[in-house]
Amino acid sequence: GKSGRRVASAFIATAFAQETPEAASTQWRAVADQIRPRVPKLATIMDEAEHDVLAYMSFPREHRAKLHSNNPIERINGEVKRRTEVVGIFPNEDAIVRLVGAILLEQNDEWAVQRARYMTLESVAPLSDDPLVSLPAVPAR
Repeated sequence: GKSGRRVASAFIATAFAQETPEAASTQWRAVADQIRPRVPKLATIMDEAEHDVLAYMSFPREHRAKLHSNNPIERINGEVKRRTEVVGIFPNEDAIVRLVGAILLEQNDEWAVQRARYMTLESVAPLSDDPLVSLPAVPAR
């Protein structure tokens, strides 16, 4: 019910406060097991969603706060909407692709230059499946 939503939400949030992926997974399962008698549907959903919900924990600690939020995506979507509304009617599909592509390229450049704002190439490099891959350094500004 509505009264139990805050309690359940706070209880589930304890899994996100854990330091390691293993601890988060253990806490997630403990929460699911504890709520199973009272809210079996939620516990079942938690069982099925554990891997997807806690996937961000496999990334380096400095990336986690940025990965568990969809704010960067919302910002890009808002910028695309703002810029496309100015045009109103596009002459063809290629024009849409060019404008949206340019917006995405601008955002990529902004993220590459503003190192503290998002992930750096150096911190993402260890996540590569190919250990021989080396990412080029971003020129400092």
